[in-house]
Amino acid sequence: MYRNQTRREWLLKTASAVTGACLAGSRVGAAASAPTARVAVARCGSYGAELLPALGRMFDQLGGLGRIVKAKTVAIKINLTGMPSYRVGYLPLGDTHYTSPQVIAATVHLIGQAGARRIRLLESPWSTADPVEEYLLQADWEPRDILSSAPTVEFENTNWLGSGKKYSRLVVPYGGYIFPAYDLNHSYEDCDVFVSLTKMKEHATAGITLSMKNCFGITPATIYGSGAGEDEPSDVPKGGRLFIHTGYRQPPKSAPAEKDPASPRQDGYRVPRVVVDLVAARPIDLAIVEGVRTITGGEGPWIRGVVPASPGVIVAGTNPVTTDAVCMAVMGFDPGADRGKAPFETCDSTLRLAEDVGIGTRDLSRIEVVGASIKEAMFDFSKRQAACSARR
Repeated sequence: MYRNQTRREWLLKTASAVTGACLAGSRVGAAASAPTARVAVARCGSYGAELLPALGRMFDQLGGLGRIVKAKTVAIKINLTGMPSYRVGYLPLGDTHYTSPQVIAATVHLIGQAGARRIRLLESPWSTADPVEEYLLQADWEPRDILSSAPTVEFENTNWLGSGKKYSRLVVPYGGYIFPAYDLNHSYEDCDVFVSLTKMKEHATAGITLSMKNCFGITPATIYGSGAGEDEPSDVPKGGRLFIHTGYRQPPKSAPAEKDPASPRQDGYRVPRVVVDLVAARPIDLAIVEGVRTITGGEGPWIRGVVPASPGVIVAGTNPVTTDAVCMAVMGFDPGADRGKAPFETCDSTLRLAEDVGIGTRDLSRIEVVGASIKEAMFDFSKRQAACSARR
């Protein structure tokens, strides 16, 4: 059977197969043994008076915030993807593709009430080292509304070194799909609790962008951006993270090198794997996905055909895979889908890759859903998009 292969080719092929098997294990076995956790679902039709009680009930249904955050430093990664000048029509950014400022403030308030010692709000604004507060002002938000929601709240731009003296190296425990470790802003290491607070959306590259995909933005552009230095990180962020998508270059020599430069250079292969690497290196302790108002058809206004939508739902959990699996079901998608099936038509499933390395299960039969049922909360993203396209 190896008649047309050299010994070297056979060894390389065998080593690759063994490495892949060790990384993912038996897929059936990995799926059966991947951890599970309760997920709370709430119907919430607006960002008004009903929002804070809805979030409070959800956190109580998860066992209470106090057991997670009391007397701890809490880092919250929000999602402000794209420049503030990019808008869907004339709608506020928090109603379309940014995490709503009202949801951010309410979450900060509840975490503060639960006894957090310090709360850091983290984001990597596009191609800038300016304070996050400046970015929010450009989005017509008032940063003080968020900063005053609880004691000891601060923002940190994690797209560069920021207030840290050096970057933190976070190691991927299973060895990594793409990189064995990632150099990140100190805030992702200098915290006791990490929260991913994001918007419920589809994504042109990764199929969906939920609590796990939100972590793609924890990579500093000074290291993983198109303007990063060859030997050392650039002083300030320059450009986006195109080379993570395409692999056209490597990060600076000071950072961990890619494991296999000969692996596929296709973004639908690379981005989901980098996301899972990051979630494993910096585990998510609390995942919150808000879909009170959002868009269908993509992650931002730069995707042609995105449409505003009002699913009126919030999902939260202590495991990002179980949380994202329930989100997918609420969105009308099958969380068990793999490449070739919606929403992963041209990419690998982040959920499957995360399940394979034991982060969490995507099997709905193993996930306890509390609060509203999936059926009660369902808002079919694909049907909404199809209906809007037909009207055009």
